Amino acid sequence: MGSQEGDKVKRLVVGSDHAGFKLKHDLVERLQKKGYDVLDVGSVDDGSVDYPDFAAKVARLVARGDFPLGVLVCGSGIGVAIAANKVAGIRAATANDVESARLSRAHNDANILALGARFVGPEDAGFIVDTWLETPFEGGRHQNRVDKITLIERDERR
Repeated sequence: MGSQEGDKVKRLVVGSDHAGFKLKHDLVERLQKKGYDVLDVGSVDDGSVDYPDFAAKVARLVARGDFPLGVLVCGSGIGVAIAANKVAGIRAATANDVESARLSRAHNDANILALGARFVGPEDAGFIVDTWLETPFEGGRHQNRVDKITLIERDERR
């Protein structure tokens, strides 16, 4: 589950609820055209579903190491991030702009990006995802902070 320093991630798992379905679909197409191997765990259309179900699927696959990184989309990006962060080892960050996406990787080693389909369109979302995928974790002083997050997580799970 460590960072992807120096390696361009080419495998991703993605998921969304009904509000994020269209944006997720657009992102999957964009990523596949760029050569990414993308597993889409749903939803399969814009019919009403519960976002925690899809957040859990993506988070568990990332936490197990089946995929290095994941992308989740819901209406705001907030619900899926909250749900994903309940899975041990996940650092999901809601980033509806490029700079937040960059910082979530560089400083926090976020392993799941959460986007809000009601706040970003397909073009901006593409730039956000590209930035997030291309930004390495800086380590250094940030590693100590990420390690402290992991310690909090372990203490809370006892």
